[in-house]
Amino acid sequence: MKRLLLLASAIWLACAAAVAAPNTQCTGQVVDEANEPLVGATVAAVGTQVVAVTDVDGNFKISVPSGCKQLRVTYIGFKDHEVAVQPSVGVVVMVPDSKVLSDVVVTQSLGKTRETPVAMSTISAQEIEFKLGNQELLEVLKTTPGVYTRSEGGGWGDAKTRMRGFTSENVAMLINGIPVNDMEWGGVYMSNWAGLSEVASSIQTQRGLGATMLSTPSIGGTINITTRTIDVEKGGSVWYGMGNDGMNTIGLKLSTGLMKNGWAVTVLGSRRWGDGYIQGTAFDAYNWFINVTKRINDRHQIGFTAFGAPQWHDQRSYQNGLSVMGWQGVSDWMAGESPYRFNPTFGYRSNGEKFNINHNFYHKPQMALNHIWQINDLSSLSTSVYASITSGGGYTGLGRKVYYVDGSFDDYSSSWFGANNGVLNNQFRSPEGWVDYGKIEEMNAASTTGSNMVVGKQNNAHSTFGLISSYKKIFNFKNGDRIDFTGGLDIRYYVGHHQTKIADLFGGEYYIDNTNRSKVQAFNNAEHNRDNFDWVYEKLHVGDVVDRDYDGFVAQEGAYAQGEYTLLDKRLNLVLSGAINANSYWRKDYYYYDAAHSRSATKTYWGGTIKGGANYNIDAHNNVFFNAGYISRAPFFSYGVFLSAQRSNIVNPDARNEKCYSFELGYGYHSPVLAIDLNGYYTKWLDKTMTKGDQIDPAKAKDGSTYYYFAMSGVDARHMGIELALKYKPVRWFEFDAMFSIADWQWDSNASGYFYNQNGAPLANTNGTIASGILAPDHLWATLNQKGVKVSGSAQTTMSYGVTFRPFKGFRIGADWTAYFRNYSDITLYASNLPQNAVLEPGTPWRIPWGNVLDLNASYRFKLGNLDATVYGNVNNLCNYNYVTQAETGLGKVGTWDNAYRVFYSFGRTYSLKLKVNF
Repeated sequence: MKRLLLLASAIWLACAAAVAAPNTQCTGQVVDEANEPLVGATVAAVGTQVVAVTDVDGNFKISVPSGCKQLRVTYIGFKDHEVAVQPSVGVVVMVPDSKVLSDVVVTQSLGKTRETPVAMSTISAQEIEFKLGNQELLEVLKTTPGVYTRSEGGGWGDAKTRMRGFTSENVAMLINGIPVNDMEWGGVYMSNWAGLSEVASSIQTQRGLGATMLSTPSIGGTINITTRTIDVEKGGSVWYGMGNDGMNTIGLKLSTGLMKNGWAVTVLGSRRWGDGYIQGTAFDAYNWFINVTKRINDRHQIGFTAFGAPQWHDQRSYQNGLSVMGWQGVSDWMAGESPYRFNPTFGYRSNGEKFNINHNFYHKPQMALNHIWQINDLSSLSTSVYASITSGGGYTGLGRKVYYVDGSFDDYSSSWFGANNGVLNNQFRSPEGWVDYGKIEEMNAASTTGSNMVVGKQNNAHSTFGLISSYKKIFNFKNGDRIDFTGGLDIRYYVGHHQTKIADLFGGEYYIDNTNRSKVQAFNNAEHNRDNFDWVYEKLHVGDVVDRDYDGFVAQEGAYAQGEYTLLDKRLNLVLSGAINANSYWRKDYYYYDAAHSRSATKTYWGGTIKGGANYNIDAHNNVFFNAGYISRAPFFSYGVFLSAQRSNIVNPDARNEKCYSFELGYGYHSPVLAIDLNGYYTKWLDKTMTKGDQIDPAKAKDGSTYYYFAMSGVDARHMGIELALKYKPVRWFEFDAMFSIADWQWDSNASGYFYNQNGAPLANTNGTIASGILAPDHLWATLNQKGVKVSGSAQTTMSYGVTFRPFKGFRIGADWTAYFRNYSDITLYASNLPQNAVLEPGTPWRIPWGNVLDLNASYRFKLGNLDATVYGNVNNLCNYNYVTQAETGLGKVGTWDNAYRVFYSFGRTYSLKLKVNF
């Protein structure tokens, strides 16, 4: 606290001394030669480090220091433009520069206001820095229509973002036009990308089908993050920040700008660490970034960009949410702190060391080599070759069944859990509420059969290699019409290495992995199988492989093309695009299979998409647009193609392409004072595939089977809604923003599925009896009547109001109030609670009470000696209000607050303060 007060006092004194500095407030708008706004153009006060970036309407505001007489406006693809400093600069018309090369791979993924017929929102680098504070990167999107971000368990970097009700695996995330979604299951872990906030030039969300050109588009939306390259100003910056719960951040960025020899280099390094808002969620994260670009001549440019964020953080997993009453029951353990900060897996080992079984460590660097070839004034070719070679994973608690001579046994397989379906696990809990991991060590040390519980290290490394190459050709006609054609290739190859090794015997001498080894079948592994008693009960030590050891492979080859026809004096823009791709999947297993059987069959699925739309500019302020499209997407490697992607080579016999069709209408009004964007959408999602698994009781198994799987296909959903975004700027010192979205997302089919054992054989019952054939009359099935059930996990009504004031030179202060309504609990679905040869009613989810949050943010720009400095302050959830963000309710139940579990609440009040100095 002392450090915080000292820093705040120093900053306040510096601010007070600088208040009298006579700055000039300049406003204006930047447009292209067609009078269309340029988003993200840089406006710099010549001779200083003061810069501003234009918003979605091309408008800018900049506080120019005394003595500066000129503003320089820069934008990739246009000549630099200088204007005199004055309060109202007016409209700055940029002239295309044939010497500046445009990167098609990046630009083809970004939409343009009043031109691209999609619903989109763009947040500039200035807004990111002003509002982010100590939030996670994508939380700056909370005031965007249709976007919902929740903190999951609450560990650093664990937040999940949903768009229009679709989870992260159905929302594409691109960095500089390169896709970064996991190729096995489609999701994104933001802890791997948190450092992008320091190098991003903008974040653009495209809701729905979007305008991104790739061979595999998204269903729910697209998040485009772009970083600055050759357009970075010469100079650097250094910063230090602090916040609640021991949060610290420090960083340095240096850039040469574009030098006379055609080279431009930018490097960045930073670190962020702290104790975490949630109990026992300490973190330590580094971030590095480098861009080296060489403009060879007027026709060729080559650049290399690489970045990564090596980090570790302790977690509170989503399984460890309690019931509503359960959270109240832990209040006495929190010493006056909010009970919602309690972590059921936080504790101490016998030596007094803090410990949390939920621990993650990862480094996912992304490297890309890009070449731009401006073939002539009307055509260009951009190619990016990229790679990501990662390492990392997390801890997992392993426990075994211990059998005794009388036939009884103790099962420790779930003893590491902090909670089970909302009920706190008190097996090793101390009277103070934390987990006494020392008791586990004592138990293991006293055991005569080795450790009953050990810590495993789950390594989940992968390598991704890809190429995106785009050719663009412009056709100009004598009547002023124009056609822009873009076509390209999208090729990706991925291999994921998944292995679990013993990391800590936790006080014991060895570990016996009989629980997993007894599942290995003789016809899959001739030497190591359940009949080899010595192998099943082998004494294992630190570094030995347990539980799983396999590689997953995904290969994708695709092509895409788009035609954009501009006519009627550039008032009408017609777009038609399409793509086709082949997706191949296979796996190699080294634990449950021997070398002769390790490789699975290769399954290939063809997919494709077709999208079209139109934007019509009624006049200088009003426009309307529509888009429609159809997607056929290959199923995912995990939970789709393979019945059990982690432990079996058996392919789901009923895996099928997911289909999606969507339609959208929109209206926009844009003027220097007021901007309104209104749109409505309808999306139908068809044939989602899902697999669930459970254990077969060995005492009842008929054929030696140990596991069964339920594979359900034909799961449909319907997503529709209305979205509104508004910005009002009546005077230069005041802005008002508002957002409102209301949606109706629900499951739209009564899906059926069938049961199989781990060898892919159809089951007649869950005791392992084999049916007479796949889909035969005795093949065990189940149907879930979920048509009309609300889609869960994301608020279906959201709204926000925000204000920004600039009361005096260099100072900016703002507030955003965001509210969430009609959020529903997930319905828990296990294979074990499904009926056999019957239809089950899923019940109704709990409608979670509405929640809201008020965030404050402020910044002040001043002189620190001869340097330009800015101080940023953020207080999130000022009112310290806790609301439920997620929950689960049981299958077949009427969900209510008192039968909900895995409940999590929002963070309470958090704060941060940062000083940044430019030089």
